[in-house]
Amino acid sequence: MVSGTVRRVSAASSPTRPPTPVDAVAEDHFDAVVAASPIEATYLGVPGHDTELDDLSPDGYAHHAQLARDTLARLDTVDPVDDVDRVTVAAMRERLGLAVETHDAGFDRMELNVIASPLQGCRDVVDLMPTDTQEHWATIAARLSQVPRALGQYLGTLRESADRGLVTPRRQVEACIRQCEELTTPDGYFTGLLASARAGNDPLDDSVATDLRRAVEAAAAAYQDAGTALAADLLDHAPASDAAGRERYQLASRLFLGATIDLEETYAWGQEELARIVAEMRATAHRISPGASVAEAVEVLGRDDSYRLLGTDALREWMQVKADAVIADLADVHFDIPEPVRTIECRIAPTQTGGIYYTGPSEDFSRPGRMWWSVPKGVTEFRTWSELTTVYHEGVPGHHLQVAQTVYRSDLLNRWRRMMCWVSGHGEGWALYAERLMAELGYLDDPGTYLGMLDGQSLRAARVVLDIGVHCGFEAPAEVGGGEWTYEKAWQFLTAHSNESEGMLRFELDRYLGWPGQAPSYKIGERLWMQMRDEVRAREGAAFSLEDFHRRALDVGSVGLDVLREAVLSR
Repeated sequence: MVSGTVRRVSAASSPTRPPTPVDAVAEDHFDAVVAASPIEATYLGVPGHDTELDDLSPDGYAHHAQLARDTLARLDTVDPVDDVDRVTVAAMRERLGLAVETHDAGFDRMELNVIASPLQGCRDVVDLMPTDTQEHWATIAARLSQVPRALGQYLGTLRESADRGLVTPRRQVEACIRQCEELTTPDGYFTGLLASARAGNDPLDDSVATDLRRAVEAAAAAYQDAGTALAADLLDHAPASDAAGRERYQLASRLFLGATIDLEETYAWGQEELARIVAEMRATAHRISPGASVAEAVEVLGRDDSYRLLGTDALREWMQVKADAVIADLADVHFDIPEPVRTIECRIAPTQTGGIYYTGPSEDFSRPGRMWWSVPKGVTEFRTWSELTTVYHEGVPGHHLQVAQTVYRSDLLNRWRRMMCWVSGHGEGWALYAERLMAELGYLDDPGTYLGMLDGQSLRAARVVLDIGVHCGFEAPAEVGGGEWTYEKAWQFLTAHSNESEGMLRFELDRYLGWPGQAPSYKIGERLWMQMRDEVRAREGAAFSLEDFHRRALDVGSVGLDVLREAVLSR
């Protein structure tokens, strides 16, 4: 167990750093992107764009690429004045350079998958919009009225991409068609949105209710039309193979990690790491029930009512209690947590696709950081032994501490650094590292919750093997028969290394196959965080402080992992 306190300067008392010419370039880029992407503005909590949706036409994508090029050119005209500037320049060149490279290859305009493409983004953004007043619902109605235009532009972009020979795999097209159907069923999302529309405890005014109904009907019809269009225009052009190919995968890996890795070495490491975790799971299963296999230990935990929750209300309350408790425990002991960051809001997501995710606070913290649980339809029972580690991953010391603390650092970082620069390998790597840290701190000493953490680690390590192997065409592991990866081998491999439900794992596999490079960023990111910590420890020897290391690293913000390593090791 790691324990102890550390002397530190509170973020709230840090002196304000004067803005520099480099900051001006970053701030201008931030403003330009927000003006061009109302969806991004809402996610970042920037007001003034909530009635709009993005331009999803080819011209809209070209505009974003040109913004990146213009900012890169401006960076060449300014000189950094301190270490903060030097990190900003390095981070912007890395991020914006990859954005231009991705656009030039055409990969941005073919994006269609089950979790993170404009098809979901046009609807997901509504979840972040306030619903307390008549005006709030009028704003939602105005935004939903833009869905037909936005989806029409997006479908045009996908058609143009198909004409250039770039189409997402057939499995993704089929799954996205099903999503369009599910959103618009009589018991789907749009029907539920209308049924739940109230301003506090009051019904909506007649004019607002009328506008909302028309907008919802138009948006639902647009999603129905989108499903029809995907089937008619894209399905026959979509490749049967799920593999992205080595060229696209290497670029995607750099985009999600902010680092260049040796794919062959990482593929081999993933298999070794998975074997290590499996061995530890077996040992933990024996702690739960002497002589039990992992599957038998899971059955024992499933019968233990102390881990059982019934209903989404009980789930949300449990999440909130656990999230609040760990903030109270760690604040001023292991981490410096500014007062606004000590609030996190746990919610059940209005969608039913499965999964847990985090959304950051607005810049002024009027909208707090939120942990969302998307509960699949029909699921009413939950087991806390497998999910406590997820609360730490999404909350504190995971995403919430990482993201909200960075948003808070207006005394040190410009808005692009604080709010817009997000690198999956940094963020998801830190969150997975945070789970391991909580085990080190003793919060997962119970063998049931520790097995839950290992089960999550097993899934993340399996992702490394499956994702790299499938998309790069590497030989499959011997446990699934070797040779070429197939969907059936991928399914066999995934289910052998996770205890999630079949529905959840089917969605997970579709996600990996349609979003190359993202899923491994968790475990590879954790590996790079651990390597960096080891390097700092070796350099500092007896003077090394884990708490100081965390503070210094988190103060850099979410940048590419190569930029982060250079920033931390140069201090």
